[in-house]
Amino acid sequence: MSDWFSAKKNRRHETVIRTGLFVCAALSVLTTGAIVYVLLSNAVYAPGDKTAFFERVTVTEFLTSTQWKPVEGDRGRFGIWPLLSGTMMVALISSLVSIPAGLGAAIYMTEYAGPRERQFLKPMLELLAGIPSVVFGFFALKFVTPWLLKPVLGLLNLDVSIFNSLSAGIVVGVMVTPLIASLSEDVIRSVPRSLREAAHALGSTKFDVSMKVVVPAALSGILASFLLAFSRAVGETMAVAIAAGGNPVMAMNPLKGSQTMTGFMVHASTGDSAADSISRMSMYAVGITLFLLTLLINLISGWILRRYREEYQ
Repeated sequence: MSDWFSAKKNRRHETVIRTGLFVCAALSVLTTGAIVYVLLSNAVYAPGDKTAFFERVTVTEFLTSTQWKPVEGDRGRFGIWPLLSGTMMVALISSLVSIPAGLGAAIYMTEYAGPRERQFLKPMLELLAGIPSVVFGFFALKFVTPWLLKPVLGLLNLDVSIFNSLSAGIVVGVMVTPLIASLSEDVIRSVPRSLREAAHALGSTKFDVSMKVVVPAALSGILASFLLAFSRAVGETMAVAIAAGGNPVMAMNPLKGSQTMTGFMVHASTGDSAADSISRMSMYAVGITLFLLTLLINLISGWILRRYREEYQ
């Protein structure tokens, strides 16, 4: 009889746990749905007396124009490409910084570092990931940009603006380096020890084992971490809003200022424009573009992880 009551009590606990987990999963789905609804209800169709953004601006102009000037009247220009190019410029520069640094840190911690070194480096990376982005923005403005203004080896003077995409990309690259290092380290650790031992038995050096055996075996997860970090760089806000400036032009020169999609949303939301103005409504159109871009990157990351995953018995 006691066993029956115990089994019934365990089933109740399982039901409570299952319900709690379902609520957690449903909450994330509902939150995503609410975000999409808010963006669409202000950009595509606005209920009530308000006029949505795409009821004032055509989709063709939004996707083809190369000028961005969200003001009322004939002076307004609503092409997304200046903001998109600034976002891509910062994200690409950050990738050039974070990919070698993050992957190198992951390989060192898994293949070369001893226990004491790992115990020191791991918390340092986690501490770097915990620094607020606004601090990185001021770091770029007060340290990285003045460093770029100095002559390179006393020979080359770079024509660097105070606000520029290069310093913004560098600090964003530093910000996302812990993400790549952490994800790549987990993937590299999952590679079976037998592959390493077999390569060493054939006379391979430690460097050859790391670069020619371990990294190719974990390549799918490493590539996925690169894309996730790129997505994180695309969505970065405060650091680029402070360091890159607010000049919405086609970003061709990383030494000059530009404006990213997130940077524009910060500046537009903190302005004194009316709630139903075209400037305020344009934030939602930019938000939809940013949402779709990051969604596409995450889908590609998931596809790469499934397509090239190595399974070991």
